[in-house]
Amino acid sequence: MTPLHFFLLLLVLLLSSAALISAAAATTAYPSIPGTDSTTDCGLSGGDENPVPIRREVYGNGKIFDISHRYTVDMPSWESKDGVGQFLWLPKSMKNGSLANNSEMKLPTHTGTHLDAPGHVIDRYFDAGFDVDTLDLEVLNGPALLIDVPRDKNITAEVMESLKIPKGVRRVLFRTLNTDRRLMFKKEFDTSYVGFMKDGAEWLVKHTDIKFIGIDYLSVAAFDDLIPSHIVFLEGRDIILVEGLKLDDVQPGIYSVHCLPLRLLGAEGSPTRCILIK
Repeated sequence: MTPLHFFLLLLVLLLSSAALISAAAATTAYPSIPGTDSTTDCGLSGGDENPVPIRREVYGNGKIFDISHRYTVDMPSWESKDGVGQFLWLPKSMKNGSLANNSEMKLPTHTGTHLDAPGHVIDRYFDAGFDVDTLDLEVLNGPALLIDVPRDKNITAEVMESLKIPKGVRRVLFRTLNTDRRLMFKKEFDTSYVGFMKDGAEWLVKHTDIKFIGIDYLSVAAFDDLIPSHIVFLEGRDIILVEGLKLDDVQPGIYSVHCLPLRLLGAEGSPTRCILIK
């Protein structure tokens, strides 16, 4: 082996090692999420020397409920058996010499707790620019009714009529069998989730004043009526769909709901943080 060949071989080995170290740093930057299994309502544990963050679902002595799902690699993704998968990387790490930790993420805009803009299923609205940045924040923030839906069927016109939602109610969160089955905590996408059928969507649009529709799985529309139900809701451009809500352990009743999407210019959907306040 000539000195030149030896030098090239050494260079290849060094570059390969660096790539492996970098890849390991990127994928093990989040080996675990401290406090994920805890429901303690406090800020830190473990003392000042080794603080451990506590992740909460309820704040303000039981007055504020976080009804958005935590993003994890195992949360369900549309028509996927493998969940979301890795969506977060740490290309710049202090452990590797960077001045600060800087993460990057990549995931579909309709992942986890998210909302739909009219351009999601109506292409002329997408071309015209009816994206998430055009949605009315007044609709997304205000008094809301959390109700339980009959557990044995999708949301049809018959079900909607039976719920007896008063006129004037503008924001409704529909808790369904999806919450009982904990579908948002299961990795594999489940087509048997509960959602609106087209006739249920038509009944809501015709007979109620609802402009904010929240539901507890990745789609407000049942899988068998997916696009027709979405079109009924979004055609008028005045109803906002919030999907993938976490409605466990919250009593039915009237709350103040607050949902804020990202201002993603040109996007037909956006992750959103949603809370309920008593």
